[in-house]
Amino acid sequence: MKDISPFLAALSGPVIRNRIGAAAALGKSGNPSAVPPLVRSLSDPHEKVRAESAQALGRLGDDEAVPALILALSDRALGVRAAAISALGRLRDRRATGALISCLKDPDSMVRTGAALVLGRLGDPRAAGPLDKLLQDPFEEVRDAAAESLRRIRREREPEGT
Repeated sequence: MKDISPFLAALSGPVIRNRIGAAAALGKSGNPSAVPPLVRSLSDPHEKVRAESAQALGRLGDDEAVPALILALSDRALGVRAAAISALGRLRDRRATGALISCLKDPDSMVRTGAALVLGRLGDPRAAGPLDKLLQDPFEEVRDAAAESLRRIRREREPEGT
């Protein structure tokens, strides 16, 4: 397993660029011991560090990160929310369904689109009603994402051979 100690030091260092790079490297390391420090970095003062940490957690694919990524969905920075949605999409953990449904009301259309797409990947039938309401969204990409996700959810619910 790759030694990640230099990246851990940089992740908590004073230079923003180094913290961002360290988060990216930790995400590519494949080392599950990188998860706790990356989770802590989701509260870094700099939004690009938080966003890269969320992406890194998604790349690592460890479901221990799910609760922290769910909290990151309420970050004030759009880029962090979008990165957390993307990471949760990679993890495909239905514990995120409720929080992702809440993101369907986000003021930013990019967040609504991403949340709708991830909900489709999760295939959780609880998302069908909220996604149906999104078919009235003023933005076409949001409506298209909701429609595609509804098709996926409904397809998964159909019995074999129908």
